[in-house]
Amino acid sequence: MSMAPSVEKIGGTSIAATDAVVGNVLIAGRAGRDLYRRIFVVSAYGGITDLLLEPKKKTDAAKPPGLYASFAADGEKGDWRDALDAVAAAMRARNEEVFGTSPERAVADDFVAARIGETRACLDDLDRLRGHGHFRLDEPLATLRELLAGLGEAHSAHNTALLLRARGVNAAFVDLTGWQDGRNLDLDERIRTGLDGIDSATTLPIVTGYVKCSDGMVRKYDRGYTEMTFARLAVLTGAREAIIHKEFHLSSADPKVVGVGKARKIGRTNYDVADQLANLGVEVIHPGAARGLRQAGIPLRVRNTFDRHDEGTLICADYVSAAPRIEIVTGIRELRALQFFEQDMVGKKGYDAAILDTLTKHRARIVSKSSNANAITHYLAAGGPTVRRVIADLEARFPNAEVSAPRLAMVALIGSDLSAEGCVGRALDALGAAGIGVKAMQHQMRNVDIQFILDTDRFDDAIRALHAALVECRATQDGKGGTLRTAA
Repeated sequence: MSMAPSVEKIGGTSIAATDAVVGNVLIAGRAGRDLYRRIFVVSAYGGITDLLLEPKKKTDAAKPPGLYASFAADGEKGDWRDALDAVAAAMRARNEEVFGTSPERAVADDFVAARIGETRACLDDLDRLRGHGHFRLDEPLATLRELLAGLGEAHSAHNTALLLRARGVNAAFVDLTGWQDGRNLDLDERIRTGLDGIDSATTLPIVTGYVKCSDGMVRKYDRGYTEMTFARLAVLTGAREAIIHKEFHLSSADPKVVGVGKARKIGRTNYDVADQLANLGVEVIHPGAARGLRQAGIPLRVRNTFDRHDEGTLICADYVSAAPRIEIVTGIRELRALQFFEQDMVGKKGYDAAILDTLTKHRARIVSKSSNANAITHYLAAGGPTVRRVIADLEARFPNAEVSAPRLAMVALIGSDLSAEGCVGRALDALGAAGIGVKAMQHQMRNVDIQFILDTDRFDDAIRALHAALVECRATQDGKGGTLRTAA
């Protein structure tokens, strides 16, 4: 058996389910030396980072604006002191859920009080500074965002280590947030320094998902920083396996759309498939984190926190399914199809580069692209204001062009090998039988994804139709019709 540790990440929803994560992941029936040779990276408890920064999803308009958003807006989104009080209250409430009336509760509350108190002092200083007209807070605000992000992970990691020690596990709280540490270390240096002197054979390290480093984790990776910490930690320790614990299985489609009894767990796949999912916004692993694991030859396993005995999905670099098959049916419910038509484009160069420059300028994320002699279409995961700015710039630069951006949906078939003859035909037949019109279609030569563009109001119908025809039907024919187990 390899002496290298596994490196495991616990997501925010999972770490908030205390009994399940202890019973199914952290301890899970282990005792003695079997508890060790594992390193855990933990996210902030679900909802805490939203309170510290801002709601992650733009659709969460009803949620509080968040501490960072309130402070940066300087009163326009509510008083930052109220937002900080809301963070403190939420952290204390989580402490109560985790520890109840045990003695560890007071230790956890003291930890929160100290961090919140020092954060309040920092914000007071910044608030006074910006009261003077000579100071700009651009750089301090970026640093503040980093500091606030780390608070959530420090809270959950400290609680987790405290909880495990109370249960007889030699757990160590590894705080990589650089709290009150003025050293300017890079990511690798900070991780190595944090783990220095810890023997994973006899100690269970509980590591913060946020790392204070010279590049700035939030600045560089936004909300994907926890997975970057996890992946880099796996590479630096030569992990035998990297494991992500989520609140769901990686399955053939969203069970909420196709039905729990119809969705199939994906047992094995490869990093190419994981990249396609990330491109569509499906949260498996950040593509930067996947890249590091793939290059280091470390397999990734995705497990369901609530299904202790299931081994989950194994993702490797070299896996290809034994026979061509559709593994996952998913997509984007709403995107913008930026259509650029210029009759005189044929035979001329420069249009494509100009469009890409404009999209880069406005930070519009490109999901996919197609072109012909005189038209270029970019499928964008971008909001209305961004798209309108892009169109205005392109129309100003190319006054003879026709530019539009209708709202559409994309449904994709994804798998490690989609080379089976007739696959596209069967998909189109399934969509046609359901009365779903296809606006456009793309099938790349690498045979890992097939994309269908259609009206947004037919998104769920298309997922169900394609899944029934290409996944459920196949599972029935080959006798591999096992369904997902639901969370306890």
